[in-house]
Amino acid sequence: MSDMDKPLPAEELGHRVSEVFDLVGALYRRGLRKLEQEEADRGMSVGVRSVLVLLHRYGPMTVPQMARIMALTRQFVQRMNNEAMDRGWTEATPNPAHQRSMLIRITDEGVAVITAILAREHALNRQVGGGELTEAELRACVRVLKEMLRTFDHVDVD
Repeated sequence: MSDMDKPLPAEELGHRVSEVFDLVGALYRRGLRKLEQEEADRGMSVGVRSVLVLLHRYGPMTVPQMARIMALTRQFVQRMNNEAMDRGWTEATPNPAHQRSMLIRITDEGVAVITAILAREHALNRQVGGGELTEAELRACVRVLKEMLRTFDHVDVD
């Protein structure tokens, strides 16, 4: 086993994970600006896009369920859903499990809109790494990011 394949000592691991955080932060900010710029031209906020993606991928759910998954406030998600409803992209349907918390579902028009957006993003994502990234590199990247998320799922913010 080479040194590259051995687990890092805790001190070095901390520094290397900090590098990842710095890069993820920059990537998030740049990506968010790009999405906001492109989707604002089409009349969609990043928040509404997030709601539509979630509903498109996982099917109908309540606003509180969406808020938990996205780690956002219920109020923010409600505002984003209201905006999507106003555009005809989502609709409220009865929830057999809970009378007072409606299920939100994506409409056919919402599916068409988010499918077009995801296709544009996919075209851009295909250019990442100039076509040189390997499956192993991407699996490793995803594994590291999931471990980082898992760590912070157990940390108190207080």
